Amino acid sequence: MAVDNEIIDEIFLEYEDKTDKAVAHLKSELLAVRAGRANPHVLDKITVDYYGTPTPLAHVSNISVQDARQLVIAPWDISLVKEINKAIMASDLGINPSDDGRVIRLNFPALTEDRRRELVKSTRGLAEECKIACRNARRDALETLEKLKKDGDLSEDALAGYKKDVQKHLDETTAKIDAMMADKEKEIMQV
Repeated sequence: MAVDNEIIDEIFLEYEDKTDKAVAHLKSELLAVRAGRANPHVLDKITVDYYGTPTPLAHVSNISVQDARQLVIAPWDISLVKEINKAIMASDLGINPSDDGRVIRLNFPALTEDRRRELVKSTRGLAEECKIACRNARRDALETLEKLKKDGDLSEDALAGYKKDVQKHLDETTAKIDAMMADKEKEIMQV
């Protein structure tokens, strides 16, 4: 008995969805890596206690790039300045904020060569985690296809063809990850 094409499509959709989510997560993580320039995305993970609710910093303030090494955070509610300062100090950003009571300034120091190398190493780790997640998604898809063959719903030739399709998608995804990593590495090492 042949397997329904909808089942195969569902397997591939789930596989592609998992790999796409892994790549999207990597992209967001790479945006948060500070490369010597002021980048508002480094503040994406910082939340502020806003009337008892943890709220993303970008939802309670305007974040702008003043120059290549400075971010300015202008809270919409001036009473949040102390809370924002506290949240930035508690984060792993490693930058001390300065405020004048109305706006908060974050000055990004130039990165040392050693720090640049550490950042490249950590971003490579992020890329490897993404590749592992994609390989796990491939494994899950292949196991599901193997189960269909074992149950007699899929022929040996059809299984071989589907395996090639799964591997082709993984190769394309890995190439995309490598390209993203190369771009980020170039950005980090640029003085």
